Amino acid sequence: MDKVVIYPGSFDPITYGHINIIERALKIFRKVIVAVSYSQSGKKPFFSMEERVGIIKEIFRRERRVVVEPFKGLLVDYVKSRNVDTVLRGLRTVADFEFELQMSLANKKMSGNIETVFMMTEDRYSFLSSSIIKDILSLGGRADELVPDVVIRRFSDRLKERKTDIVSWE
Repeated sequence: MDKVVIYPGSFDPITYGHINIIERALKIFRKVIVAVSYSQSGKKPFFSMEERVGIIKEIFRRERRVVVEPFKGLLVDYVKSRNVDTVLRGLRTVADFEFELQMSLANKKMSGNIETVFMMTEDRYSFLSSSIIKDILSLGGRADELVPDVVIRRFSDRLKERKTDIVSWE
């Protein structure tokens, strides 16, 4: 229980599936560093880096063993900079495993000291993704069983801002 693990992701937005992985990881690891990544895939995130980090910090404000930090660049470089050797990845489906296995092997090739621990999300969250949440909330659906209230509030505020921006351009 002396190990520290890094749980990387874009968390745009964080879901109860992500939270489930973090909470269960705390039973195994002394500390979980939630490493919020800048988008490298060219997709523009819905929430800014500051908002994503702030939301996660708010959710885990009472849990001192969860540290939330932004990171940019290669995960292996970030892991080395934090002097940690274990990465946590959540899995929902077989498709997730195939992608995560490739990433894990690439990370291992770049830095032989990094080990990846895979954790299956609980079945009640296995369908959840940040993309699904954004679709549901953008179309006015309810997501209170899928994400914390802070995500719903911030998402709603952001949609109002965007509508204001659109109106002002007309």
